[in-house]
This record gives sequence, structure tokens and C-alpha cells, in this order.
Amino acid sequence: MTVSEAVPEIRLTGVSKRFRDVRAVDDISLEIKAGEFFSLLGPSGCGKTTTLRMLGGFELPTSGTIELRGVDVTTAPPDKRPVNMVFQSYALFPHLNVEDNVAFGLRRHKVKESEVRQRAADALELVHLSGYEKRKPNELSGGQQQRVALARALVNRPNVLLLDEPLGALDLKLRRSLQLELKRIQIEVGITFVYVTHDQEEALTMSDRIAVMNHGKVEQIGLPEELYEHPATRFVADFMGTTNLLKGSVAAIEGSVATIRLDGGDGCRAVLVDSVAIGDAIEISIRPESVSIARPGQGGSPSIEGRIEQSAYLGANVQYQVRSQGGILLSVIAPKSGLRFVAGDDVEIGWLPDDALVVAERGSTPEETR
Repeated sequence: MTVSEAVPEIRLTGVSKRFRDVRAVDDISLEIKAGEFFSLLGPSGCGKTTTLRMLGGFELPTSGTIELRGVDVTTAPPDKRPVNMVFQSYALFPHLNVEDNVAFGLRRHKVKESEVRQRAADALELVHLSGYEKRKPNELSGGQQQRVALARALVNRPNVLLLDEPLGALDLKLRRSLQLELKRIQIEVGITFVYVTHDQEEALTMSDRIAVMNHGKVEQIGLPEELYEHPATRFVADFMGTTNLLKGSVAAIEGSVATIRLDGGDGCRAVLVDSVAIGDAIEISIRPESVSIARPGQGGSPSIEGRIEQSAYLGANVQYQVRSQGGILLSVIAPKSGLRFVAGDDVEIGWLPDDALVVAERGSTPEETR
């Protein structure tokens, strides 16, 4: 077993952070592998940026330990950790050109000038900015400035790169383009990236693994497809893209399938029975793309009867809002090549039992986090 296999790049054990009476991070324990693109994902105020700042040494934990390659750095200052950080605000020096911005840290550490120029050139080539060396930051687009900030962080050859919502200030098209660039760069340099974002699509696109945070706690850690297809909690199901969350009780069980009576009175064969019993009050999650839609009498049995309230053309798909007879509003995404419906049409909807997941709602603190 190699060292990289035996010792994680990063290990947090029981890490908490309080700001007076506010619990920003609450007893987090996780491991990040060497060379992994790991994202901390969650809404504003969930504690993800505070966690990243503790990794970088900009905040010290109230309790718990932080290890980098097995070395305890819990109280070490930022300049004593083999990490660099990239912020949403590019923090470039406006009076320096691109090359000097990238080389700034190397010159502070008295690296020989010939090596400084070579490493700066290599870093700019990596981010596809060769030829921009003499330009000033105000002569660059936002995306180019963020690439310079990335080159400046990478030129110091850190073991870990910490990225705090670095694409948040960019427009959607540029952000999507740079998502792919960031992943390419991470694979090429082979170092560990820890990425903070509130954007689910961004995390799904780039990450090897994701930790979903809420109220200072980690709700679930897993591969992108695991979090989307098998959320462990109600929060993860709702946060990781659009989903239908339906409350009801188990009315009957036949074989491996349970029939659910929804709170509005609708009945459906909704879920596999591995975790439910007759009479259980449950909540289930069904992704809109897993819901089938048909004309009345053509949806199979049993289906939920309803009426189209709204339709939206999404390009390859059409999204429908369907109000069931019991008053429940469900979202359905169907291919545009299938049957098309308009507001006011009566329809039947349903789904396969293994596409429905029973979700739990874990306890959360009402205290404000940051």
C-alpha cells in the first residue's frame, strides 16, 4: 500500500467552529483523498466557506483536528500549510502585469529569477493564457482574471488548492466553460482540489465526490450520481436538483411494492418495501424525469389522475406542472418528442417503484450559520 493510499490528503476529525453563540460548523469528520476533486456544496449559511477557511488556516477550529497528509496542522498559520487558496474576488494586484502577478509569491520566497520566469510561463500555459504576460488586470475579461488567479495559486506547487466559489461572479456561459477548464487543469496537475459552491450543477459537473452541507453539518458524502439518485435525507433530495417530495402513509404491501396513500388522498404504487411497513407515515422523493405522463386511461394502473396547470418548453424536454385530484402539485419532465399537453388537459401520471426513494429528515439546529 502506498503512502497516498494509506494516508488521506486531508482528514477532519470532529471539527467545529463557533463565533460567540453561533455554531458555524458542527462536528464535521471527513477524509479527502490525494488527487481528488472534492466539493463542499450547500446553500448560503451552511458552513462550507468556514470549513474551507479552516483548511487554509484563515480560521482556527473551536474544537477538533485538521490533518494534511497525516500531519496535524490544526493551529498552523496559512504560510505553514502546503495549500493555496483561490477566491471569488480575484485579488490581483492592479499595478502589476499578468506575469508579475503570477510570479509574486515565488519572488517573495527568493526563487531564482530564471526559475520564476519559467514556472510563471508554465502556469500561464496551463490556464491557456500564454501571450498575455504583459497585460494589466484591467485589460482582461473576468474569466481571464480568474485564470490568472488560478495560475498564481498553482505556480507555488501546493499539495492542495482551495477554491471558494471562484466562478460565482461570472456569467452562466463563461462559468460552464470554466467548469470544464478547471476539471482539465485539476486532472493535468494531479493535485487535490477542494471546491466550495452553492451551485448543484457546478458540483455535479466537476467533482469526484461531494459533501452536501446544511446548518453546519454534513448531510451526505458521495459520488455525484449517488447523491442525485440515492439521497440519504430530505434535504439532499430537495437540494440536489428538482424533485417531487410527497407525504403519505403505507396503505398496502404486495410482494416487493408498497401502495401509498398520499396526504391529498391520491393512491399510487410508489416505493419498494425494504424500509417500510403498513401504516408507516413516510415521505418519498421522485425526480421529475422519472415521472411518466399519459392521456387518461393510458397510464397503466394504478396511476394518479390530474390536470396540467402549466407547461414550459426546455429545448430537448417539456416540463409540466400537474395538479392531482387530491390537490398535490407535481413536476414532470418529458421528452419533447412524446405526447404534448397544454394547460387544462386531463392526464395520468405514475412512476416505477424503484424510482421512488423514502427520505428522512434529520434534525437541524435553528442557530444561524455562515
